[in-house]
Amino acid sequence: MKDVFLNGDFLPAEQAKVSVLDRGFLLGDGVYEVIPVYAGHCFQLSGHLLRLQNSLDGVRMANPYSLEQWTDLIEKLVERNGGGDQAVYLQVTRGVAPRDHVFPEGVEPTAFVMSNPLKAVPEKYKREGIVAITVPDIRWQNCNIKAITLLPNSLLKQQAQDAGAQEALLIRDGYLTEGSASNAYAVIKGVIYTAPKDEKVLPGITRDLVITTAEKAGINLVEEAVSETQLATADEIWVSSSTKEILPITTLNNKAVGEGVPGAVWQKMDALYQQLKHGAF
Repeated sequence: MKDVFLNGDFLPAEQAKVSVLDRGFLLGDGVYEVIPVYAGHCFQLSGHLLRLQNSLDGVRMANPYSLEQWTDLIEKLVERNGGGDQAVYLQVTRGVAPRDHVFPEGVEPTAFVMSNPLKAVPEKYKREGIVAITVPDIRWQNCNIKAITLLPNSLLKQQAQDAGAQEALLIRDGYLTEGSASNAYAVIKGVIYTAPKDEKVLPGITRDLVITTAEKAGINLVEEAVSETQLATADEIWVSSSTKEILPITTLNNKAVGEGVPGAVWQKMDALYQQLKHGAF
């Protein structure tokens, strides 16, 4: 069994125990991050830890560790679990306290980190694209906080699964926000559109890379939400996340997107992203 980190200690996963009175268990009172690891090296770790801090600030929770401490313990866990390609999951909850909606005082946060082998993105998804549906965005009003309360996202992802799709694209007030577990993009007449950073979307680390990479490569990108009508006629649609990278959607609501194959803009962006993973761009 792989090792995990829990409240200052490295130990086998089967020995890690959390109280039933932990507010993460009782109230979903916590935040999390998922960090990809390639060849034993964390990818965009500083960005993930900055977002962790922003999420903690957003829920008025103290960070149990400094940036340097997080970096050290994550790197040690990756090494203990064999290096290579991994997906690191870290979670911070407000800690153990009697169940009450009001924040407890004087409680130590619970800090948990685990890592698992990083599943490679299926080549079929890159070769043929994935299937998606559009659904109403039923989530809360602070999606910029990476909270562990993911039941709405899970319900939406399952709705996609039930429809034979790999992702659900979320529509709020007639506009695309993001996917159930991803940021989203539409390419219209050669321009990439993605919803701006606000309370309706998660500030994705891969999304930030897409934006900066497009700028460096001279690809037009606009941080502007597209309407559901625009989405239905887009030339290309993509989604991105830390563990799924950038994936093309070639079927939306049972209709082909563009030519029904991964588009030229996505192909260029994916090639640049693969270079970034290996420090070549």
